[in-house]
Amino acid sequence: MKIEPLTKASFAPFGDVIEIDGATHYPINQGFAERFNDLARVDVGEVNISIVSANPRPKPIALNLMERHPLGSQIFYPLQDRPWLVVVCVEPQDAKSFRAFRATGRQGINYSRNTWHFPLLVLEGESRFLVVDRKGPGTNLEEMWIDEIRLDVP
Repeated sequence: MKIEPLTKASFAPFGDVIEIDGATHYPINQGFAERFNDLARVDVGEVNISIVSANPRPKPIALNLMERHPLGSQIFYPLQDRPWLVVVCVEPQDAKSFRAFRATGRQGINYSRNTWHFPLLVLEGESRFLVVDRKGPGTNLEEMWIDEIRLDVP
């Protein structure tokens, strides 16, 4: 599987890329701040905002579990400027449907409801992410173990 750059067009079937490049923006706070607006379509109902701290996995990365969230979207936005990886698929049992993206440390993603994805993949030491997802009743996590796919990361 080739790792491709994360772009709004390439990631559109799976959700939103959250970045300020090309976003609608305007000055606020008497001109001392700039607001970049409408960056993702949050689909969660009751909102949960958290911070997740993640560590790199051994390389090559063993992709053996995919997950999705049937009751709401899920946002990951890095809190440091370090590249990280996003792996998604259309069908977990079809290795040809997998796609891997390299996100910059200035790009977040919003997985659409029911998008199959691998858990958070960071490339450098402890990395923190702001996470926005659903809280409330019901099971919003579905996991599927798969035949292992190896992801070589340069």
